[in-house]
Amino acid sequence: MTETTSSMPLADPGTMGPPQDHARLRAHCPITRVQLPIGVSAWYVTRYEDVRALLGDPRFTRPDITIFPHPTGERPRDVGLTTMMEMPEPAHAKLRRAIAEPFGTRAVQARTDRIRRIADRVLDDFTAANRGRGDLVLGFVEPFPLAVMCDVVGIPYEDRDRFLAPADAALGALSTLEESRRVTGFLRAYVLEVAERKRREPGQDVLTDLVRRWDAGELSREDVVDFGLSMLIAGYRTVTMFLANALVVLLTEPDRLADLRRDRGVMDTAVDELLRYLPVMNSNIVLLAEQDVEVCGQLVRAGEIVLPVIASANRDERAFPGADRLDLRRRPNPHVVFGRGPHSCVGANLARAELAVGLSALLDRFPHLALAVDPTDLSWEDDLPVKSPRRLPVTWRERGTG
Repeated sequence: MTETTSSMPLADPGTMGPPQDHARLRAHCPITRVQLPIGVSAWYVTRYEDVRALLGDPRFTRPDITIFPHPTGERPRDVGLTTMMEMPEPAHAKLRRAIAEPFGTRAVQARTDRIRRIADRVLDDFTAANRGRGDLVLGFVEPFPLAVMCDVVGIPYEDRDRFLAPADAALGALSTLEESRRVTGFLRAYVLEVAERKRREPGQDVLTDLVRRWDAGELSREDVVDFGLSMLIAGYRTVTMFLANALVVLLTEPDRLADLRRDRGVMDTAVDELLRYLPVMNSNIVLLAEQDVEVCGQLVRAGEIVLPVIASANRDERAFPGADRLDLRRRPNPHVVFGRGPHSCVGANLARAELAVGLSALLDRFPHLALAVDPTDLSWEDDLPVKSPRRLPVTWRERGTG
């Protein structure tokens, strides 16, 4: 059964979601037509098994949504907003091989102490500027993942006032297509500017290594640009959203926060459960059918857009018993937050580490952390499918202050 809705389902105003329509769609209409703000329609897919299959299906590609409408077949990389998710093969596979080591499990584990030092430094600045009350979004949730990304990749943290607003505009391209097109040229030029700095002043970072490979002919100019765009657009912002929403949930469910504080051994499973439970990945995956494909019994024509809704898939009772319940010890937990197949998220290990380290640093620093406002007073980006709180006012007492 299919139906047509006027727009993508959104969470109720003043909440993180997920949208209430998801449960109904999974049960009765697992593929439905929606109208996107950019003026095209798309197929909206909500069941776990279907979303999981789509994410690994080579008959679908990730289009550059700044250049609609899309033909199928070969598309240029040197004019639009191509990240690693949209890179064609074999360029994508070659670039993934080049960055496999620094984003691999061992390298990220070896970097954990450095990530913790960054977290502690950001918290030092936060507590020095505030006395027992402050905004965790501005003071920690945003600067911490950004500082980690800059440290790993080699993008200067001190340039953040130049690239943050354009990168956010590009990330919100589904809602602000014209703005995304406007900032694409700036972001591409900025990545090339940073690459040129790496030639003059090499560092111990991923971009320095990629520039060396570019100069040696192993990678192309566009490979380096696409990697840089990936890091600017998705290399930290999704972590800030997950971290902000995780704190909202934990601070409004003090028993779970206390459980996590008592038993840090559960942190790894807790992080994966928060990744599953939090509806951050709500329709920001866009796929283009390269040929006619049947999905959920519906024929999807070549050139049509499909949205596999990860936030809905991760709440599917068929895959996750008690899916609407947060279980910090859930095993197994086959969530699909990081995608699947060749284009799965290359930063998955780093994202997990940032969430685990960030939460641990907050628990260590603030044994009595609490929301400073009623949860219903939190402000959300209610017109966007992906939501996190704009501000997170909290109170605390640090260790040793009584």
